[in-house]
Amino acid sequence: MMTNPTGRLTQGQFSFLPDLTNEEIAAQIQYGLNKGYAWSVEYTDDPHPRNTYWEMYGMPMFDLQDAAGVLQEMNACRAAFPRHYIRLMAFDSTRGVESITMSFIVNRPAVEPGFGLARQEVAGRTMRTTVHSYATDRPEAERYTGV
Repeated sequence: MMTNPTGRLTQGQFSFLPDLTNEEIAAQIQYGLNKGYAWSVEYTDDPHPRNTYWEMYGMPMFDLQDAAGVLQEMNACRAAFPRHYIRLMAFDSTRGVESITMSFIVNRPAVEPGFGLARQEVAGRTMRTTVHSYATDRPEAERYTGV
């Protein structure tokens, strides 16, 4: 049984939905800004599930009141890295929370090669498994070109 029939990377909010339009993205950004969240734009070409630290594009955007500033930064990142995964992350700096409260992908490569499950037999009948990203079979900056 296939648990992810779309074959798309499913990290963050809205992962199982079709790609959000810029208007829908702006509405989510504004929602976060209304809650007092700070936004950041991040990108990667290695979206392994345990790779939680993606490259940051620019600096986190504190004290914004309008979604246009975040959209401008997001579009600049899309222009610079059109074949990478790009996500927006909202940080809640409220004392007692101080963590990421929203995270969703806003850009994907045209082809997403996916992941494989590698199994290894060890002592006795024990099996170890690990997730392997097919994208990392190619060198950095070449992972999504002509895939």
